[in-house]
Order: sequence, then structure tokens, then C-alpha cells
Amino acid sequence: MIDAMLAEAESRYGLRLADGLQVVGASALAGRAFDPSWPLLVLADDPTAGPSDARDTVADRDAGEPAAGDDGSDGFRPTVLPGRGAHGASSVDVIAALYPAGHPVLGLAGAADTTVGSLDPAALAGGAHLLPALDPLANVASPHGLPWITARLRAPGGCPWDREQDHQSLRPFLIEEAYEVYDALEHGASESLAEELGDLLLQIVLHAQLGAEEGLFDLDDVYRHIGAKIVRRHPHVFGDAEARTATDVIQNWERIKAAERAERAASTAATAETDAGAASGEAAPDGSPDRPGTTAAREVPTLPAAFAGLARSLPALAYSREMQERAAALGYDWPDVEGVIEKLEEEAVELLEAQDDAHRAEEFGDLLLVLVNLGRKLGIDAESALRAGNAKFARRFALVERFAQERGRALDAMTFEELDELWDQAKAVERSAGPGAGNGRSGTEEDS
Repeated sequence: MIDAMLAEAESRYGLRLADGLQVVGASALAGRAFDPSWPLLVLADDPTAGPSDARDTVADRDAGEPAAGDDGSDGFRPTVLPGRGAHGASSVDVIAALYPAGHPVLGLAGAADTTVGSLDPAALAGGAHLLPALDPLANVASPHGLPWITARLRAPGGCPWDREQDHQSLRPFLIEEAYEVYDALEHGASESLAEELGDLLLQIVLHAQLGAEEGLFDLDDVYRHIGAKIVRRHPHVFGDAEARTATDVIQNWERIKAAERAERAASTAATAETDAGAASGEAAPDGSPDRPGTTAAREVPTLPAAFAGLARSLPALAYSREMQERAAALGYDWPDVEGVIEKLEEEAVELLEAQDDAHRAEEFGDLLLVLVNLGRKLGIDAESALRAGNAKFARRFALVERFAQERGRALDAMTFEELDELWDQAKAVERSAGPGAGNGRSGTEEDS
């Protein structure tokens, strides 16, 4: 039967099997990984068969915990391929999300031709259809579309600007795009967030393309490293470990990371010993020849092993929180918030008693460190809290400017007392408007 359909597709539509073909049943299509850059043959469902694996999901079962499958899986078999669930759960929904509405859906073995935009679920399930491959520039909804576009930009005859970039020149854009995602997250799930995440993804794909051009790594390696790391650090999900609370998860996570850092340190030390031997003319332990560029002096570590791997480019507030999180996971933490408050008072006094500018700057840094720790203990992210505080200050100062203008006064001609009076008036306006007014949030803010 399939042979006949393949022969028909070849004779009628010019299908070339040598160029590749994906074959999947209609009901299983939504749960399978396929790419529109390849021709897709969708087989009709067998009306006498039971539900396919794609429809036999955890959600369909009565038991609360998934049972281990005969294939060795833990029973997690979602209807829709993870990452493709936002536009619907049916096979037609998935096709509509990946292909343009006018893309042909060619009938085989008597099925009628149609288009993606006119595709009927019953027709898809009742007959065999061929979806021709998408042109790479139209394959923009696929994980493989963006890497193709990026490679084209970098190829001869591509974009002059993109061809000039390297890892170093792209660094500012990575930070910029990450912060734009951070801003979009304030409003939750939205089209704006999807767009900003795409901009950030472009930076990742660009760096992977550069790595591929240098023969060092490619996007597969990026996927492999993070996938293996997440599985390794969640033994309570993918292994035999137990973690009943979020705190248990964090403690396990830090123990695993500590073991990874120790392993990397041992590997680095062994490499340094090998390089030192090469520099002195000694043969490497494995008998390998000297490698150029491996004998340069390495930076002496200045961080404890517990903080290894922390990105120096992190904003100081985020860096401080992460550093203190790691220390807390190893047991170095105040038992309660009251202890942090007492430390905060102590640091404030030391700041007031500082004798010179250098000492004051040092004590001010200590005070900020404790404030970040206080936020951590209270479940408040210092970076987010400060950004919210900045936004609130800007909103209220805009009202101060408006009130002064209404009075025909210039701000720089007013006394502090007069400005503070306008500030109190701005606070009263915000209070009358209700909690969170003007900031796009539903939560409350401390009055200040």
C-alpha cells in the first residue's frame, strides 16, 4: 500500500525518495518530531485500531502517577510534542502552526487535494496526504529554520554586518536582549515576550554558528550540554533520588554542582600539569605531542570552589544573591530573618562610623550585601525589587513635574520642602487609584 502511494507521489508530484521523506500516521503526528523542510507523508488512521501511543497520555489515565511503560519510559507521553502545545492539540492544529495557510496538502490513493488553511481533521484522518517540503525561508516556525537563516547571513554573499561579527563583538547584544526579555516578563505571557525570547534565541544561534565555523562546537553540542546537565541535576525525576520539597531540590542541585566543580577543577589541574610538562620539554603523560597555545599562564583562581562558575558579567545584585544562595545551600545562612535584620542594623552603624570615603564605600557595599540577603530570605529578588522601586520613583516624579507645571513653577526654583509636598500629593493620587496602579501589576507596593 505504501509502495503504491510512494509511486503515485513520485509520478504525480515529483517526490524524490533520495531527498528524504518523513512518514507518520495522522493521529500520531501532533506528538512526533518532524520538520517541514522535509516532505511529510501523513497516513490515514486505521479505523479498526485502538488509540495510538500519541493519544495514550498521562492525562488520559485514571492513575495519578504515570506507570513505567514497556519501552522503559516513565509513562510521560504527551499528546503534543513538548514545545508545540500553544496552538492546539490536534494534528491539524500543529500543521497549521508550522505551515503557511496556502501550502498544498496533496491527496494520495483517492484523497482530495486541499491546502493547510482548508484542511479538515476528518479528511486528514481518513486519507493519505503528502505535504511538500517548505522552502527554507518559509520554514520559520521550525527549530531548523533560524539556524538556516543565520548560516545564510554568515555565508559568502550574505549580510556584510553579520559576516563581520565574532563572539566578542556580539557580547553587548546578548546582554541587551536578555534585559529586554527581563522587561517583557513583567507582563507575563504575551506576544511581546515571544518576540523578545526570539531575539535572545538569535544570539544563541549566532554564537553556535560561529562555533561551527571554527570547528569547535555547534547547536547540537549546545543542546547536548544543557540536556545532559538538566537530566543529571534532576535525579529525583530521571533517577532514583528523592526530593519531596523545593528545598530538597535546591540542596540536591547544589551538591551535584559542587561535585561537578570539583571534577572540573581536577581536570583543569591535570591539564595544567600536562601543559607544564610540555613547556619544560617533557612528554605529556599520554604521549601526545605538544599543542600550540596550551602553555600560556592561567589566571590564578580568586573564588572559592563553591562560587566557581559564577558569571562575572552578572549584575552585582544578581551576583550577590547567587553567591549567598550557594553559601546558604552549604549551610552558611542565618536561621531566621531577625538575624539578618540585626546584621543590617550593625552594617548601617558601621557605615555611619566610617572615617573616610574608601571606608564608607566598603561599608556601603557590606550594607548592600546584607540587603540582598534579606531579600533572599524574604523570597524577594533584589534586582526585581529595585527595578520596581525605580519605576515607582519615576511615576511619582512625573506627577511632581506635572503638579509643578500646573502651578507655573520650575522644579529647580522650588525648595526641597515644596517638592516634598508635591511628592506627598503624588503618593495620595496613587493611593486613590488603588494598589499597583500605573505599573501593570496586580500586587501591592510598600508606601514610601
